[in-house]
Amino acid sequence: MIELADGQQCEGQTFTKCDFYGEQWSARCFTGCTFRGVDLSELSTKGCTFIDCTFRDVHFNASRHESSAFTGCVFAGCNFFDVEFAGCKLTGTKFQRCALRPIRVLGGDWSFVVLAGSDLRGCRFEQVRMREVDLTGANCIDSVLTNVDLSGAMLHSARFDRADLRGSDLTALDPLVTHIPDALILPEQAIVMAQAIGFNVC
Repeated sequence: MIELADGQQCEGQTFTKCDFYGEQWSARCFTGCTFRGVDLSELSTKGCTFIDCTFRDVHFNASRHESSAFTGCVFAGCNFFDVEFAGCKLTGTKFQRCALRPIRVLGGDWSFVVLAGSDLRGCRFEQVRMREVDLTGANCIDSVLTNVDLSGAMLHSARFDRADLRGSDLTALDPLVTHIPDALILPEQAIVMAQAIGFNVC
C-alpha cells in the first residue's frame, strides 16, 4: 500500500494497480509519473498538479477535481464516468480511447487539449477556455458548450447535432465541414457565422 501525504511531491514514480478509491488529495504535485490500472474512483483533488504524467487504464469514475492542473498529460483507455472538473487547467493534455461520458467541465483552461474522435455526447463544458482544442471527428451530439472560447479550434467532421453552443466563440466553425443540425446558438453568433462563410449581413 502506497501512502501519500498532502503537499507531497512525486517525480518519475510509477503507480501500478494502486487503490486510491474515495481519497481526498490536496496540494500534491506529480511530475513525470505513470499511473497504470489505478483506481481513482470518487477521488477528490484540490489544488493538485500533474505535469507530463501518463494515465493508462485508470478509473476516474465519479471523481471531483477543483483548481487542479493536468498539463501535458496523456490519458489512455481511462474511464471518466460522471467526473467533474471545476476551474482546472489541462493545457496540452491528450485523451486517447477514453470513456468520457458524462463528463462536466466548469471553468478552467483546456486549450490545446486533444479530444479528436472522442465520444462527448451529452457532456457539459461551461465557461471553459478551449483555444485550439482538437475536436476533429468528435461526437458532441446533445452536448452543452456554453460561453466556451473555441477560437482556433479544430472542428473538422465534428458533430454538434442539437448541441447548446450559446455564447461560445464559433469563429473556427465551418458549417460546410462540421455537422450542426438543430444546434442552438444566439442571433449574434448566427451573424458571425454567416459573415465567416461570405454572406453580407445587412
